[in-house]
Amino acid sequence: MFFNSALGRNITFVRPAYFIISGFTGIPNVKFYYVFLFFVYIVSVVGNIAVMTVISLDHDLRTPKYIAVFNLAFTDLFGSSALVPKVLDTFLFNHHYIPYNDCLTYMFFCYSCLSMQALNLVALSYDRLIAIIFPLHYQVKVTHRFMFSLIASFWVFVIIATLIAAGLLTRLSYCQSVVINSYFCDHGQIKELACNDKTPNIVIAHLLPLVILWIPLAFILCTYLYIGYALSKVATVQERVKAFKTCTAHLSLVTIYFIPILVTFTLSAKIHPNARIINLSLTSVIPPMLNPVIYVLQTQEIKVSVKKLLRIRKQSKITVKRVKMTISV
Repeated sequence: MFFNSALGRNITFVRPAYFIISGFTGIPNVKFYYVFLFFVYIVSVVGNIAVMTVISLDHDLRTPKYIAVFNLAFTDLFGSSALVPKVLDTFLFNHHYIPYNDCLTYMFFCYSCLSMQALNLVALSYDRLIAIIFPLHYQVKVTHRFMFSLIASFWVFVIIATLIAAGLLTRLSYCQSVVINSYFCDHGQIKELACNDKTPNIVIAHLLPLVILWIPLAFILCTYLYIGYALSKVATVQERVKAFKTCTAHLSLVTIYFIPILVTFTLSAKIHPNARIINLSLTSVIPPMLNPVIYVLQTQEIKVSVKKLLRIRKQSKITVKRVKMTISV
C-alpha cells in the first residue's frame, strides 16, 4: 500500500516506459561544458586510482585513517564513473531517452556515492578528533576493525536510505510530462513530474538532506570547535599550528564538498534549473578531482610515500639495467 498510492482507489496508475533527460535549456554551445566534464573526469580517475595505488603499495599507510582515505578515493572514482560517462552519452551522442528502471538505477548509484562522500568526511573528522585530543588512546580507540566497521555501517545506511527514496518513486503516477529538467535522473525533478499524492516523497526529499548533509556537517563543525577549544587550553601557538596542519587537507575537502551541495539542496526550489544543473554537476565532479590533489599536496605521509615508491621504482630500473649489462658482457 505504501509504495503504490493507487491501490484501493479509482486512479489510473501510469508508469512511463522511459524518461527524457533534457539538460540545459537555452544555452548555446553547451556541448563544450560536457567536454569540460569529460576532462575533469579523466583527471579524477587518474588521481583517485593513484591515491588508492599508493595506499595499497605502502605498508606504512595501512592505518585506520587511510582506510577512510582509500574509501573516499574509491567512492569518488565509483561515483564519477556512475555519473559522467552516462552524462556524456546522453548529451554528446543525443541519447536523451532512458528506460524507467534504468533511470532509477542510475539515480541510486549517483546519490549513494554523493551521500557516502559526506559520511566519509565524518569518519575522517572523528579520526582527527581522537588523534589530536586523545593521542595516547588513539591506537585503542581508532583501530582497523573500528574503522572498517564504521565505513561498512555508513555504506549500509546510505544504500538503505537511497533504496527507500528510489522505492518511493515507484508509487508515483506520471500522467503528464516525462521530461526531467536536469542532467541526470535527479530525484527532486522526477518527483515533481508526478500527478498523484507525493507526500511521502516530499518528506524523504527533506529528511535525507538533513540526515546525510546537515547532521554530518554539524558533527564535523563541532569536532573542530572542540579541537580548537582543547588546544587553546593546553597547547602553545606552535603546537596549535602543528596540530591544525594535520587537519588542513580534511578541512579543504569539507569546504569544497559541503558549500555547493548545501546551496543546491537548500535553494533548489528558488534557483533556475540551469543553475541547479551547473551547481550539482560541478559538486559531483570537482571534489573527486580535487581530493587526490589535496591529499598529495597537503598530507605529509602521502608525499613521503610517493617519493619512496618513486625512489624504489628508479632503483629497480637501475638494477635491471645493470643486470642486462652484466649479461651482455
